[in-house]
Amino acid sequence: MIDRATIDKIMDATNIVDVVGEFVTLRKAGVNYKGLCPFHDDTTPSFMVSPSKQICKCFACGEGGTAINFLMKHEQITYPEALRWLAKKYNIEIQEKELTDEEKQQQSDRESMFIVNEWAKTYFQDVLKNDPDGIAIGKQYFRSRGIRDDIVEKFCLGFALPQKDALAKAAQKAGYQAEFLEKTGLCIKNEKGLYDRYAGRVIFPWLNVSGKVVAFGGRLLDARTKGVQQKYVNSPDSEIYHKDHELYGLFQAKKAIAKEDRVYMVEGYTDVIAMHQSGIENVVANSGTALSVYQIKLLRRFTQNITLLYDGDEAGIHAAMRGTDMLLAEGMNIKVLLLPDGDDPDSFAKKHSAQELKDYIEKNQTDFITFKTRLTVENVTDPVKRSEAIGGIVKSISVIPDQILRSTYLSELSQRLDIKEQTLLNSMNGMIRKDLEEKEKERQRSQENTPAEGNSQTADISLTSHLSPLTSHLSPLTSNLSPLTSEVETLLIQSIIRDGEKVIFEHVETDDGEFTDLTVAQYVSYDLGQDNILFHNELYNQILEEAAAHGGEPDFKAETYFMHHPDVNISSLAAHLAIDTHQLGKSFQLKEREGSLRQHVLHLVLDLRMDIVEKRLKELKAQMKQVGSDMDRIKTLMAEFKETQELRNALAQQLGNDVVNG
Repeated sequence: MIDRATIDKIMDATNIVDVVGEFVTLRKAGVNYKGLCPFHDDTTPSFMVSPSKQICKCFACGEGGTAINFLMKHEQITYPEALRWLAKKYNIEIQEKELTDEEKQQQSDRESMFIVNEWAKTYFQDVLKNDPDGIAIGKQYFRSRGIRDDIVEKFCLGFALPQKDALAKAAQKAGYQAEFLEKTGLCIKNEKGLYDRYAGRVIFPWLNVSGKVVAFGGRLLDARTKGVQQKYVNSPDSEIYHKDHELYGLFQAKKAIAKEDRVYMVEGYTDVIAMHQSGIENVVANSGTALSVYQIKLLRRFTQNITLLYDGDEAGIHAAMRGTDMLLAEGMNIKVLLLPDGDDPDSFAKKHSAQELKDYIEKNQTDFITFKTRLTVENVTDPVKRSEAIGGIVKSISVIPDQILRSTYLSELSQRLDIKEQTLLNSMNGMIRKDLEEKEKERQRSQENTPAEGNSQTADISLTSHLSPLTSHLSPLTSNLSPLTSEVETLLIQSIIRDGEKVIFEHVETDDGEFTDLTVAQYVSYDLGQDNILFHNELYNQILEEAAAHGGEPDFKAETYFMHHPDVNISSLAAHLAIDTHQLGKSFQLKEREGSLRQHVLHLVLDLRMDIVEKRLKELKAQMKQVGSDMDRIKTLMAEFKETQELRNALAQQLGNDVVNG
């Protein structure tokens, strides 16, 4: 457990701009920062970060919260894990007791797999540095490839001993379970037991965007690769690793990508490492897998500009071609550079300085129109093949989401190929129309196969008595109300979070004859408490109770208190409501902005009571339609309906008047 004092120290040190900036490219926007939302398919920056409030929020999908909430959502980690992440970032020491065997057993498989992988990374590094075989074989291999020791350290490179079960034995001796050695893919199990997947190979750990070890790649040494098809062996997909979700080198490159506002995409581990060594750090690799939409979305958090940097051979051309349409569809701005024959980024980087490499890329990279035209259209004389090739380029343009950019590319293609722009436009529009029709058909099929979802919220409203004559009749009206959290409840809680500590009534006489001041939270708690009115959302009830209890404390500030609440559900809700007005109906938004704080709160309390009455009227109408010929029951319902209408009219009249008279 982490004690409260340490948590407070962590929160005091945390700067949300720094934290979010680890994962999202942020740009200054007035007093705030903005970037592309990492939680949905964002095409225009809608993710705002407020340094003053220390909260973030997406104005498109609604996700956001404090730095803790952001980390938990983004990294899929627990509250304690998020605290540890922040403590590590800000060099804050956390004293925790050693986990017992029973507690270790209770850890989730996911956390255990991360722990095993972290241990394995350190093990492979230690073998490379200190074991005689590691030094003689592994370290010598990296030196033969011209990789400096500082780069070996930067990418956590290592070596696996040639013995078939060296890692398995070392791991089990250190107390790690065979189950997780197998689940992570470090070991393979057969009838004879566990044996190492990477025995005798140099090791390239895969770090995810936050620096956790999710997988490994192992390469055979050059002397053993003759006639061997599989030079590299990679971790299998697991609970913590999906090869189409990760990009090699992204953790080491993300800051440089954001700074340069461009990423270079290469094919392999050594390409990334060689470019880093030459001084170019904004580079990642998809390591032989077909580029996926998930990987592209990952990159778009940091930049929209990408240069595909591949070998000039057939494989390099194919790699550059296959990802183009997906990159364009995700709003990426693409440049392509195929290196001279016989060179890959690894060998080319070793021949040139960083500046020479940058100058060469800048001079020779081309947009995708030029690349595809040169490759598929130029020097093609067969009319059918030429038409198909042009159609392929038009198809690529058609997937670009930005209409102006589509038009620009189409005009460029028209001039380059001397084809009427209108002809190309007609062809492109037909493609777009066909694509939209297919998507609509898919959407309809999806809706047909999705069962309707009912309202799952359940709660009770209990009312007994009230000090106001307008509400003394509410109690018998609400025993059968259907529970639904109303918009006005959210506005009330928003007021409590934002202004709960502010006094709106001074020198109020209590039941025991004493006088006191009432804050927003204390007034709402007292007023609703007279009828035992409860919010339908239990978090709302907890917020109201705690705000009212702390209301008299001189240093209490509701917004700060709830945004740093140890219950992450409350802190997330508080951040959501603190950063922006809850999106409600126009009438409620208008009421929130009218008059003083006291008038606003009193009005909302009456609105809540009106909600209760309106819901009961609707239910009475429904019951009268269903009651049949039972006249006694009909008379009872009609009498209650009339009484409820009178109460509704009285509430409406009071809502129509000024709530505060002077």
